[in-house]
Amino acid sequence: MKAMILAAGKGTRVRPLTQILPKPMIPILGKPVMEYLVEELSRHGFNQIMVNTSHLATTIENYFNDGRRWGVEIGYSFEGLIVDGEVVAQPVGSAGGMRRIQEFGGFFDDTFLVVCGDALIDLDLTTAIRRHWQSGAVASLVAARVDPSNVPNYGVVVCDENGRITDFQEKPSVGEARSNLVNTGIYIFEPTVIDLVKADTEFDIGGQLFPAILDAGLPFHAIDMPFNWIDIGRLSDYWEANQRLMRGQLAYVRMPGTEIFPGVWCGLNVNVDWDNVRIEGPVYIGAGSKIHAGAEVLGPTWIGHGCVIEGGAKVRRSILFEYSRLGPRADVDEAVVFGRNCVDKDGTPIHDGDAELGWVTDSRDAPAPR
Repeated sequence: MKAMILAAGKGTRVRPLTQILPKPMIPILGKPVMEYLVEELSRHGFNQIMVNTSHLATTIENYFNDGRRWGVEIGYSFEGLIVDGEVVAQPVGSAGGMRRIQEFGGFFDDTFLVVCGDALIDLDLTTAIRRHWQSGAVASLVAARVDPSNVPNYGVVVCDENGRITDFQEKPSVGEARSNLVNTGIYIFEPTVIDLVKADTEFDIGGQLFPAILDAGLPFHAIDMPFNWIDIGRLSDYWEANQRLMRGQLAYVRMPGTEIFPGVWCGLNVNVDWDNVRIEGPVYIGAGSKIHAGAEVLGPTWIGHGCVIEGGAKVRRSILFEYSRLGPRADVDEAVVFGRNCVDKDGTPIHDGDAELGWVTDSRDAPAPR
């Protein structure tokens, strides 16, 4: 079967991470978000996958290549141009990306799946496809139920008693929401739907294609079925996703490395003064990382490979990207550390007074002369 992964967005709400990585490549437990999706698609027999790329496209393309490592075929549709030697991204919208792929080679010749490249799911995709066929719809949307207090964060789906979609509400207030069923960014389409996408213009699935389907009176259904859905729309979602996965809240995700103590996993060749550090899991310590005596690490905390945590440093419920060094006065609490940057879980920079972040450096830096 065929699928498309939407991967062309800039991910502005996950900055500053997306200044150096496209959103689908942000790592969760050491693997890009999109890799979990590719694995899930492969498990359910989606063996031909097109990916639209734009922002930092080569990072995605070089990592996934032709897909054979995951037992699938992957192709790419780049949305942009090279101008004066520089890559200029020109995304055409999620639906526009579908049309571009179809016009180029007629890829979508049967029922196909479209998923956003920035979410973790454990959905039974096989059952979802079967329910789409049983409904007779030309388009189906997999929906999730959220607590009514959270509906202002989502696009709300309004259905009749048979599950046919009649309307959408974009991030309504709690009082205005007509449902607590929300759009998860997982869609099933018949190829005829692409005829509704206007050519040569930016065209979005949610904002433009869905209203066009409703206006045309075509059968459009919501598939309401239980599954875990972790949307990484904001930096706080990314932090929360790591917390949840390290606690084992997504069935098919396993911690890498070797569990050497209950709740403490390690990669290869770590150097930890176990008798003189305080570590409370769940914690992962990446290969080649060093934790000095007197350090404190409280989980859920992910420590990437090649990190150094000096004595006196404190890390609580945080994410350290590879080659991060925390000095002896570092106090990192519910934060993300990458390069020489440290931001809290909402993306706000954490400053060391009014000075440079001397307590967050790159572990590969040459030692300062004495």
